[in-house]
This record gives sequence, structure tokens and C-alpha cells, in this order.
Amino acid sequence: MAGPLLRAIPNLLSASRLLLAAGFVVADANGTRLGLITVAGITDVLDGFLARRVNAATRWGALVDPIADRFFALTAVATLLFVGLLTVPQYFVLIMRDLATAVGFLVARAVPALRNATFKARWTGKAVTFLQFAALVCALAYPPALAALIPLLFGVSALSIADYTMALWRGRKG
Repeated sequence: MAGPLLRAIPNLLSASRLLLAAGFVVADANGTRLGLITVAGITDVLDGFLARRVNAATRWGALVDPIADRFFALTAVATLLFVGLLTVPQYFVLIMRDLATAVGFLVARAVPALRNATFKARWTGKAVTFLQFAALVCALAYPPALAALIPLLFGVSALSIADYTMALWRGRKG
């Protein structure tokens, strides 16, 4: 069993993405923003790995990790829209899965038959997160690649929305 400090590291790594998001907003150089994306991606992989490796997975960590992921991604996407590196349609493709997931969560809490459904990370969601980060990198480092990535991200996001919807439906009671 891991000590208390070691058990806290995964949650601290997750929470660090909130600070990285703030840094992304105030950064004024693409290189700095690329560095922040890289660090955010590393902390995302590392927090889950450490939580599993040292048996430090917690309910709090399961909550804060996806919130930190979404907060970083949505902050970065909004920042890039604001500074003109993303178009409005690209912005909506980048956030569509997150909007649908948020609506699904609210519906699941409002509909009694869906309240017992659990929300867990799924491979389609992880794929969308990876593609979102890749799109952020493309927008900053090589914008022509973004045009090719957006349709793929749209398709995987639609698949993820369907996958989460089906999982929610299968998890209903009754």
C-alpha cells in the first residue's frame, strides 16, 4: 500500500491541469502554449498510470481527472478561437463531445431510471481527448494539418457520443 503522499500525487497531477489552463490563457507565444499542451498531456497519462501502479485510485481522483481534462481542453480551445487560430466551426467540432457528455450527465441525473448509471472513461472518449490535444498542437504548430484532422475528430466525437449514450442506456435501471 502506498503512503499518503504517494497516494496524493495522481490527484495533484490532475489538479495541475487547472493551473496549466490558466497559463495557456495568459501565454502569448505559440511555443509556450505548445509546452503547456505537452505538460498537460504528460500529466494526463501519468496521473492514471500512477493511480493504478501504486493502488491510489480514489473516487475524488475519478472525478477531478476528467474535470481537469475538460477544463484544460475547453480553455485552450476557447483561447485559440479568441486569438483567431480556430474558426467557429472548428471550435464546435472540438467541443461537441464535451457538450454532449455534459448534457447526457444532466439528463442522467434528472431522469430517475438513469440515476444509477455510472460514468466511466471509455476508449472512444480517450480517443477524442487525444485528437483534441493533437488538434490544439496542429492549430499552434502546423495549421494546414488541422483541416485534415477536424473531419476525423468530428467522426470520432460522433462515435463517442453514440458510445456514451448507449452505455448510459444500458446502465439504466428497470
